[in-house]
Amino acid sequence: MQIYNTLTRQKEPFTPITPNEAKIYACGPTVYNFIHIGNARPICVFDVLRRYLEYRGMKVTFVQNFTDVDDKIIRRANEEGTDYMAVSEKYIAEYKTDAAGLNVRPATIHPRATQNIPEILSIVETLVEKGCAYPAGNGDVYFRTRMDKEYGKLSHQPLEELEAGARIAPGELKEDPMDFALWKGAKPGEPSWPSPWGEGRPGWHIECSAMARSCLGETIDIHCGGQDLIFPHHENEIAQSECCSGVPFAHYWMHNGYINVDNRKMSKSLGNFFTVRDVANEFGYEPIRYLMIASHYRSPINYSVDVLHQCRASLDRLYTCRENLEFLLAHTEGEAKDEESPIRDRFAACRDKFIESMDDDLNTADALAALFDLAREINASLTPAAAPSRALCEYALSLYNELAGVLGLLYEKKADSLDAEIEALIEQRSAARKNKDWAAADKIRDELKARNIVLEDTPNGVKWRKV
Repeated sequence: MQIYNTLTRQKEPFTPITPNEAKIYACGPTVYNFIHIGNARPICVFDVLRRYLEYRGMKVTFVQNFTDVDDKIIRRANEEGTDYMAVSEKYIAEYKTDAAGLNVRPATIHPRATQNIPEILSIVETLVEKGCAYPAGNGDVYFRTRMDKEYGKLSHQPLEELEAGARIAPGELKEDPMDFALWKGAKPGEPSWPSPWGEGRPGWHIECSAMARSCLGETIDIHCGGQDLIFPHHENEIAQSECCSGVPFAHYWMHNGYINVDNRKMSKSLGNFFTVRDVANEFGYEPIRYLMIASHYRSPINYSVDVLHQCRASLDRLYTCRENLEFLLAHTEGEAKDEESPIRDRFAACRDKFIESMDDDLNTADALAALFDLAREINASLTPAAAPSRALCEYALSLYNELAGVLGLLYEKKADSLDAEIEALIEQRSAARKNKDWAAADKIRDELKARNIVLEDTPNGVKWRKV
């Protein structure tokens, strides 16, 4: 598999530290609100990465953190008249609801910042001992950015350019505007923990370094997240981690592209800010997941109502293929035939294309095209008129579900069930057709259509679906 490494700006063969094992750290949400559609992209994309590596036989340890203490969480707690723990617990639960709706599997480990205070303090103390960090005298501890001669290697910006936007805010006692906080001295009304420099709480960047080291060791295979995290978050993670340990922090860095809304950057000030929950309440979760993987993960994508309708329509095509195949399988007992070998070969070729696409830097767009190719082959080759064997139908269905499962699609189980009245109407229509009472049969069909039940007569019986 080739992965585009943000660190080197090129595709590289993925060679894990331990053969057939992958250690992945994905930056998770700061839990002070419902996740928005921008958050959904890395969650879905890197869930597919994990699924695909496991599909290819790797053991994956997938770590995704919860930042459960932060300025935004504290602010939300003050607004709601509660404490940071109540806020973080509430929105961790809401995250899990949305993640399940998006068919994102729980991480192997979901560490929390507040559960890793000893590890955080250990790193900060080591950095202070090495002279890479300094206590400011007011309880804050800062990282000496200029001590890291490679600072900027992830964002590929020289220190002089990064320096242009650096500022010292009121109350900060930095030696240099480029320095960043590892530990923040306690302020009235804020949560705090004891430290060698007084009561305080961790800075944002140090939390991920500590959680990655605690769960995966000093060097990990892949670190991933949104493009917006490259600088300063991931740049600072590298600096503090590598200055502490003296070894590379992560071998591969993967970053997904931005999401625009109606071709404009999403922001609350523009009024185009949407939570996953709100969108799912209107369109369902699966079209959101489809949107997030329908384009290559490094490309920007555009969210709009029209695009979501297109995603729903595409999913309907995929579901229809599977439903037709399941119906055919339920009504065939045919034996395998020699002339079916070329059909199997065409199905297998779709899998080969799928794997080739995913091996090319997780190209889910082309992998999805391969799944649609398989759907077209199934629709063309496996029809009641062709009378395919049961073995071929079973193979096709297994392969179809296999590829869809790697992408995390087609997970909405068909919950449609006809009540007794509608079942009776379908039976009455079948009896009317048998008696050649076409008027009665048509009347029943029209009545069912008015209830959004569409019937399809096939040589193997009546199929139905809701519209």
